[in-house]
Amino acid sequence: MTTNPDPTVLIVEDDRDLAEALCDILHGAGIAACIAGDGEAAWRRIGDGDIGLVLSDVQMPALDGYGLLQRIRRREPSLPVVMMTAHATIERAVRAMREGADEYLVKPFDAARLLEVTRKFVRAENTGDEPVAADPASLHLLEVARRVAASDATVLVCGESGTGKEVIARYLHRHSPRAAGPFVAINCAAIPESMLEATLFGHEKGAFTGAAHARAGTFERAQGGTLLLDEVSEMALPLQARLLRVLQEREVERIGGQRSVALDVRVVAATNRNLAETVRNGDFREDLFYRLNVFPLQLPALRERGGDILPLARHLVAAHARRMRRPPPRLSDAAQARLLAHAWPGNVRELDNLVQRALILCDGDCIDAGDLPLEILRDGIPAPAVTAPAQGLSGALRDNEDNLILDALRENRGSRRKTAAQLGVSERTLRYKLARLRDAGRLATAIA
Repeated sequence: MTTNPDPTVLIVEDDRDLAEALCDILHGAGIAACIAGDGEAAWRRIGDGDIGLVLSDVQMPALDGYGLLQRIRRREPSLPVVMMTAHATIERAVRAMREGADEYLVKPFDAARLLEVTRKFVRAENTGDEPVAADPASLHLLEVARRVAASDATVLVCGESGTGKEVIARYLHRHSPRAAGPFVAINCAAIPESMLEATLFGHEKGAFTGAAHARAGTFERAQGGTLLLDEVSEMALPLQARLLRVLQEREVERIGGQRSVALDVRVVAATNRNLAETVRNGDFREDLFYRLNVFPLQLPALRERGGDILPLARHLVAAHARRMRRPPPRLSDAAQARLLAHAWPGNVRELDNLVQRALILCDGDCIDAGDLPLEILRDGIPAPAVTAPAQGLSGALRDNEDNLILDALRENRGSRRKTAAQLGVSERTLRYKLARLRDAGRLATAIA
């Protein structure tokens, strides 16, 4: 899952010169716009999932404006539609509004009137923060998330790496009563163990060597808002005990401090591991698990929500093309088929990487199957990166080390504590090496 790009205004007009003039006006105002020459082409374009407003002519060949409006109201009832007509009659205006149009424009209209009407519908949506969700599984997840967002319950978001756990955490925050407060995210695996406690809970001046100034922790910085504890399963057991106390007492005491600070924070935790299994393996406290698992949300892998693949791909194409200051190319039928046939072991993160490579390889207005280098990801195993012809001794040693880690992890049924003991390394060192394997797409197959 990922967030939507800025909504695009779809101009449905069979007069190409007029359509391009309207498009230029919107682009000049910083509003994304695209063109469809008739109702059928518009309906196909709406299926791409990034349309925030439809400006449609009434009289067109094949599917006219009224027919398009009826389709939209049946399938996309929340999509705003503005009808444009050169025939200003009361009957036409009444019919358009009765059949579900949100507004109508009478030709000819000036640029100011076009922008006035357009901004009524796209201004509030232009934040680009809503998740892309077209598959029934994703739509159901968002509906459940919206419901739990209204409460103050602690949420545990679970899902494979790259599925969009932080996206859902931000969605929960935006749709909660705390939306006006801060959203603070911390990755528990990315911060050295010796620094994580001070980062979470803060410290006073002189609390330890190097603490030249007092500093508030992430809990205090999230006051009145939401705190995301990402990869919470990677937290060491001693620190888990202190986190449990903070959650229970709803107050925090800085390292070296002598007073407690009352907390008003909603906690969302996220993990790519089966947390119940880590409890059974002794790697995670059972009492903390129950404290975090008040309301679990399980994010499906991308391969389990195939209806999201093409909308996500189109969204990522549009987003990266915008950063590259180029028009977004479309996806050919062959490219779409290839995307749908892939297993996506790296989920949305893998799709994002692929889209960026495709935009580099594609030099026209269409991404074809040949621009999608999925052959390097066949069977979910990344091929070596393009490097020197010979891997060398260091590369061979790295491969051997990786295989030893993965074999030990399988033998210990995913227990990182037992795996670290078997390999004779610290749990922190093992977590670092597993993070590298996860980024390479090899970890999922080892613990599946």
